[in-house]
Amino acid sequence: MKIQVINKSPFPLPKSSTSGSAGIDLYANISKLVLKPLDRALIPTGLYLSIPEGYEGQIRARSGLALEHGISLANGVGTIDSDYRGEIKVILVNLGKNEYIINKGDRIAQLVIVKHEKVELCEVDFLNKTKRGSGGFGHTGY
Repeated sequence: MKIQVINKSPFPLPKSSTSGSAGIDLYANISKLVLKPLDRALIPTGLYLSIPEGYEGQIRARSGLALEHGISLANGVGTIDSDYRGEIKVILVNLGKNEYIINKGDRIAQLVIVKHEKVELCEVDFLNKTKRGSGGFGHTGY
């Protein structure tokens, strides 16, 4: 699948690192930022996308940053809707114990393009029964 991109950053277009990679790395289009513990910041990428209808862009944390430094996404997974045409920005949060410096060009997150279904909610009086029923968190064990 090809996606149209406007790149206003000084970096080359992101691409998959390996043939099996689901995501492409996004780069920080900033000069420098110190992210203190529990602080969050909106980091621009300089990228503008035209995602086809029926697809969404998901911004996900980079596992190495999360494991080694506690850097994650404040919103868990960010969604880029197919009709959004603004700059892609990433909401980072420092869940670590130390300050973390984000430099220009650092890989800060990854983008995954995912197909989704359009749904319509239909109100009913009851739901079909299942073996699990209303068993919630921890219901199947740990």
